[in-house]
Amino acid sequence: MIVCSCNVLSDYEVRAVACTATRRTTTYVYGRLGCRARCGRCAPTIREIMDEVLIGAKVVPVDDTTPAAADE
Repeated sequence: MIVCSCNVLSDYEVRAVACTATRRTTTYVYGRLGCRARCGRCAPTIREIMDEVLIGAKVVPVDDTTPAAADE
């Protein structure tokens, strides 16, 4: 799906860049894809995609309590 009509950026391209993002900014995405923001209507969607990628990459902490430890 095309996310940015001005630069013809797809959601796939944005997700690929978001996986390597060191910060959550649209400027980072545009720069990595060799373009810049024009009208800006895509910025909220790009941020949303970045959030989805970052949330999906979070590691869930392991609970150290075990049922055996609770019995002691």
